[in-house]
Amino acid sequence: MKAEIVTIGDEILIGQITDTNSGWIAHELNNIGISVIQMTSIGDEHNKIINALNEASGRADVIITTGGLGPTKDDITKLAFCDFFKTPLIFDNESYANIERIFAERGYIMSETNRKQAEVPACCQPLLNINGTAPGMCFHKNGKIYFSLPGVPFEMKGLMTSHVIPMLRPLSNNVIIHKTILTNGVGESFLADKIKDWEENLPSGFKLAYLPQPGIVRLRLSAVGKSRESIQLEMDEQVRNLYSLVSEYIFGEDDDALEVIVGKLLNQLHLSLSTAESCTGGYVAHLITSVAGSSAYFKGSVVSYDNDVKISTLGVKNETINTYGAVSRETVIEMAEGVKRSLKTDCSIAISGIAGPDGGTPEKPVGTVWVAISTPFEKTIAKKFLFGDNRERNIRRSALAALDLLRKRLLLFQ
Repeated sequence: MKAEIVTIGDEILIGQITDTNSGWIAHELNNIGISVIQMTSIGDEHNKIINALNEASGRADVIITTGGLGPTKDDITKLAFCDFFKTPLIFDNESYANIERIFAERGYIMSETNRKQAEVPACCQPLLNINGTAPGMCFHKNGKIYFSLPGVPFEMKGLMTSHVIPMLRPLSNNVIIHKTILTNGVGESFLADKIKDWEENLPSGFKLAYLPQPGIVRLRLSAVGKSRESIQLEMDEQVRNLYSLVSEYIFGEDDDALEVIVGKLLNQLHLSLSTAESCTGGYVAHLITSVAGSSAYFKGSVVSYDNDVKISTLGVKNETINTYGAVSRETVIEMAEGVKRSLKTDCSIAISGIAGPDGGTPEKPVGTVWVAISTPFEKTIAKKFLFGDNRERNIRRSALAALDLLRKRLLLFQ
């Protein structure tokens, strides 16, 4: 069974709000084995709504629209559905009783405009919206099912949960499973070359998607079939095969985050952490402290953006910077050891680089970053990275590279 989601509203098209409804609906439909084949956004125009319904019905078995069900003149979705199904509006007493209840609970006086929200297309099945005054609607035509839901997210979610999903679940005879593998330190094209043979020999019903972002490439493996048990077994086997090919780049799965994984490792090993940051300006510390409970292992950070701070606060030798430069193996090692000593922690991360867009040289181009990791188990190590010329992406990639390098070091001593 295939579905299409149509969001209705000028506010989406002009960028006034971000459409979060479609992603949530798609996730819920996938959970019951219904594939979303297209998401469409259109404005509050009568003909565009009708055209979108016509086009969607040629592609999908289930069409879900959100938006345009409010009480004002720009909310025209109900009238468009009336024209599409060639049916008049009728007054629905149950919907009106629900509107009366809501107004009474809130101490509001109902107007004629609000009363009109109880009018629905005659051929629809009204869906009681206990969270709002706009009823949802369900239609059937030529073997297709249409749902019209409010655009307000918590109202839409309530109707999806109480009405739409229970109605669709018995109609779906497929199972859809997704598994996401998270990688760091490898480009999308290089990764694709490494797993090319594996990808080309995936079983029928399996599909791989590459989802790159600065510092991370997500590999989402999707499978469709009839039996959840058999698909899950095959999925587990394929994931094991993937690990055997690129395990050195994999840091987690699904919704894992590097800062969470590193925090768990520090807790398990009863270790504390500090950071010394130059080009990242405290971004590593920000990621670490975004995790609830990070105060158990994270002690603090020194943002040594200026060389004088590296020298006076972290104890980096003046001759080290003069000889090797602020962006060098020698400097970040001294930064890492200095912040660990100053803040009395077991481990430390230090970063110094050229984030850009200027400041680079032929020897050290923009995107050159050095990361040092200090632990109580071994000598402080440092690694050089060459990123691109985009400042924002370089900061993000540098922070993730540093966290992943610490993760790998900690795993050696579990």
